[in-house]
Amino acid sequence: MNIHGTIDRPLTHDPKKQAPMKPTTSEPVGSAIPDFTTAGTATGVRQNRTREMQLIPEALARAHMHDRLHEAERERRAMRLATARRMQRRAERASMRARRALAMAVMQ
Repeated sequence: MNIHGTIDRPLTHDPKKQAPMKPTTSEPVGSAIPDFTTAGTATGVRQNRTREMQLIPEALARAHMHDRLHEAERERRAMRLATARRMQRRAERASMRARRALAMAVMQ
């Protein structure tokens, strides 16, 4: 196989950019339980568990972790912004106190 990356560590985390999962010749094709109502016409349509289906929970978990990481980064940015604004207000109050003190010293 010429696709780089593994199932645990894919080349990209974007599901749209990942190679589509195709069953290999070693994987069984079709249902584990034969479908008696269709008499063998739906073997290509109905498959029990393909590799792609088995990787769906992993892809969902990867997408969930991606969303959680972005959410955590947004929260960190918001926290830094709130801290910076708080420090700015504190510095402005200290500046006003210093101006007042200088004005009082000049007035006397």
